[in-house]
Amino acid sequence: MVTTRFALFFCLLMGILSLAWGYYDGGTQQPLRWLLGLGVVWAFALIRRWSWFSAFGLFVLLGFSAAGLWFGLAPGWMIAGALFALLVWDLTDFERRLRLASEDDDANGLARVHLTRLSLVALIGFALASIAMIVRVQFPFEWAALMALVAALGLSQLIGWMRRGQR
Repeated sequence: MVTTRFALFFCLLMGILSLAWGYYDGGTQQPLRWLLGLGVVWAFALIRRWSWFSAFGLFVLLGFSAAGLWFGLAPGWMIAGALFALLVWDLTDFERRLRLASEDDDANGLARVHLTRLSLVALIGFALASIAMIVRVQFPFEWAALMALVAALGLSQLIGWMRRGQR
């Protein structure tokens, strides 16, 4: 469970710093205080085990990421901040569920498997985001809607496989 805790705080630090650097690099320094303040409050909430705060923090960081993309800031930093915020949210929920596990469950094994799967998903997300930033192909709306539908179906199938595999 110590590894999950380390990964949780590491992802929080990387998410806040990614967004802060993206805003700083773009010449917008006003949101820096808000981002760093949110990071401190979120870390305090994690220490106090207020799992509800992660949903709020995720919502706020996704808002900062979307605003940064809207204002034309570096998309790599904005996407990294959003992805790390999603990782913190997921790890907070996983840690809460892990605390409810019985003594017979292999908590370290469960954490290792979850962190491995989460790392793989994050790596694929970073790779796809990087490819999307490098290759800027214009798709018609119909093609983009079809790709979104196929991606949603594939993601739901993957989640179903992962849930059946955990039982």
